[in-house]
Amino acid sequence: MRDPAGLYDLTPEETSVPEGLHLVAGLTGFADAGSAVTQLSEYLLDTLDHQVIATFDADVLLDYRARRPVVYFDQDHLTDYQPPSLALYLATDEAGQQFLHLTGFEPDFQWERFSAAVLELLARFKVRTTTWVHAIPMPVPHTRPIGVTVSGNRTELIDAMSVWRPRTQVPANALHLVEYRLQQLNHATAGFVLLVPHYLAETEHPDAAVKALESISAATGLIFPTERLRVAGREFLAKIDAQVQTNHELARLVGTLEERHDSYMEGNPLRSPLTDEAGELPSADEIAAELENFLATRRSGDEDQLRT
Repeated sequence: MRDPAGLYDLTPEETSVPEGLHLVAGLTGFADAGSAVTQLSEYLLDTLDHQVIATFDADVLLDYRARRPVVYFDQDHLTDYQPPSLALYLATDEAGQQFLHLTGFEPDFQWERFSAAVLELLARFKVRTTTWVHAIPMPVPHTRPIGVTVSGNRTELIDAMSVWRPRTQVPANALHLVEYRLQQLNHATAGFVLLVPHYLAETEHPDAAVKALESISAATGLIFPTERLRVAGREFLAKIDAQVQTNHELARLVGTLEERHDSYMEGNPLRSPLTDEAGELPSADEIAAELENFLATRRSGDEDQLRT
């Protein structure tokens, strides 16, 4: 393997990083249900003081043909180009506590080298704990709080917060590999998998970002402003509820998900919160079809706001 340090460049500000900080990470790529990780990263960078400590080489790590960057076209010429970014930041929470934040695109290539580079940076700054989040679509109702599955070696977090503990094989995220390597080093690490309603996975679900922030706070003691996201979440769910109330079939399907979720949470011996004894589920297509017009209208409204 080539030198992991060749994947990133440190900025002059790296000398100002104190030892023993928490690292918070979230990468966008294979799965980001409810745009949880995207919202989390944008919210932290929009609301907290931060500075870049290290930048990773996108030309080495990213498949541009699979995830094309955006250029801006103004009638007859290009006005801007937004290159993809993967960077390590030094940020300060609402209580004045500093932490490191790794955010950006999930690498398409050289996972082992990338993982080694992250471990190298963690050792350089003597990072205290590593916490990361991602989100997957699951057949759970939007009327219940978003749950999490917790991985890693922070048993106190797993015992207190992990609502679903399957034995299964899952498609990996690059940060899964980082977590696996950190566990081998006995470094304190926790990964939070947000379980987002599958029929809302393709939209921007503010409560998913709130749950991500709450999970990070539980693992690190960091304090984040969340009121703006909470207000947006209440408005979003109110619109979803309005759609459900006017469609009896949709209400029945959501009700079925509620029953299975509640039975599981009450200790009923179902195999998981996702299926009944026969392993049957309401069709995701059925629910998605009923909500398609609502989501399309919402996206259209957002685009109209951007134009004004």
